[in-house]
Amino acid sequence: MNPFTNDPVSVNRGATGTPFFQRPIGLLENVLGRLGLLRDGADYHLLRTAMVIIFFFFGYQKWFAYEAERLVPFISNGPLIFWLYPAFGMRGATLFLGASEWTFGTLLFLGFWSSHAGILGALGSTGTFVATVTIIPFMPEDWDASAGGFPAMTGNVPFLMKDIVLLAVSLCLLRRDVQRSLLASAIGGPMRS
Repeated sequence: MNPFTNDPVSVNRGATGTPFFQRPIGLLENVLGRLGLLRDGADYHLLRTAMVIIFFFFGYQKWFAYEAERLVPFISNGPLIFWLYPAFGMRGATLFLGASEWTFGTLLFLGFWSSHAGILGALGSTGTFVATVTIIPFMPEDWDASAGGFPAMTGNVPFLMKDIVLLAVSLCLLRRDVQRSLLASAIGGPMRS
């Protein structure tokens, strides 16, 4: 029986008996099940937790002068965030980003209990990573000329590439929180997971 659907499972047995990978896969399924990672919604909670942790640490960095200096090439070349320096100055721009990241992280954390807070946090997170992903094509000298340029990354671009995944996670959280909110409206009460 398939433990997830209660449907019978057909295993194609060849001349050698049990398929080679059946035992290790069964062991893996057993371990993941005991850890609770196969429960419905576990992936959603893991993604939310990861994003809260990321926003906490990234936001924390922004309160220190060393990070203000490290962000100069990112903010200066960002088509959606270049305005931060004229508006707030170098240190103010970094503090603005830190406060924003802690706000979004807090809203994502509150999203464990409130789909509306989760939606706001996921919207902020999505905006954050749209802004950082759009920096990638505009980073000067970050495509290695000796390797033929694009797609040979160098400099700051490899660091920014992770934001593509974080953008996808943000969109997944946004989708799930909107679904929770719609379901809560339909049944007339708050939804936790």
